[in-house]
Amino acid sequence: MTSLHIETSRHPIDDPRYVRQCREDFDKAGALVLKDFFSAGAIAQIVSASAPLERDAFYANSTHNVFLTASDPRLPRTHPFNQQVTSSKGLIADDEIPDNSPLRDVYNDGSFRGFLCAVLGIDQIHPYADDLSSINVHFAAEGHELGWHFDNSSFAVTMLLQAPESGGIFEYVANVRDADAAEMAFERVTAILDGITPVDRLDFSPGDLVLFRGRNAMHRVTPTEGAVTRMLVVFAYNDQPGIGLSESALTTFYGRTA
Repeated sequence: MTSLHIETSRHPIDDPRYVRQCREDFDKAGALVLKDFFSAGAIAQIVSASAPLERDAFYANSTHNVFLTASDPRLPRTHPFNQQVTSSKGLIADDEIPDNSPLRDVYNDGSFRGFLCAVLGIDQIHPYADDLSSINVHFAAEGHELGWHFDNSSFAVTMLLQAPESGGIFEYVANVRDADAAEMAFERVTAILDGITPVDRLDFSPGDLVLFRGRNAMHRVTPTEGAVTRMLVVFAYNDQPGIGLSESALTTFYGRTA
């Protein structure tokens, strides 16, 4: 049975025709925004439960290159490997999400997982094996941003929970590189960092489900402006069972390993 928190009248995720259309749209654009996927009541419940946790979130403020790799001192400072951008956010981990949260209900829902598999074109998806990574809520208060980067994973599943007064805009350039072919597209990356290349924006509102392929698409979230914190949930899955983050990765992202 599909979760009651999903607006199935608008998004019949068990209907093969609807699923096929979603997959076609996603394959064509590399991004899919499903408007009002969660009910308004579910969003209100999630925000009410999550907002008090913002002060206890783990905050990270780091610099990195767009490839999320180490810099290379053998190359010029202007090379993309050595150009640093800033990312800053707070987050609460899976073990801090209440057991009765609509987030957990939907994340574990069989119909939802089947829908994601069909749209993503994979056979199965599984939760993370560690206790922290499966469901995360991100907080971006005023001035917080995500710098330009490529994802290491092949897909991301997110939902905005609370929009800021201004800023917090998702910008991207599709098909910048071909990671599978080890083509890093340094010239194109430099043009984006220099503000020469036009960028696209992905518009979404609280309650919209967003699927995005970010491995070859360079993307960022602009700084939050105003007193209202931008809140976003990340539903993280793997296409293989038993996979968890390493202890070093857990420490980096969450400040703890359990």
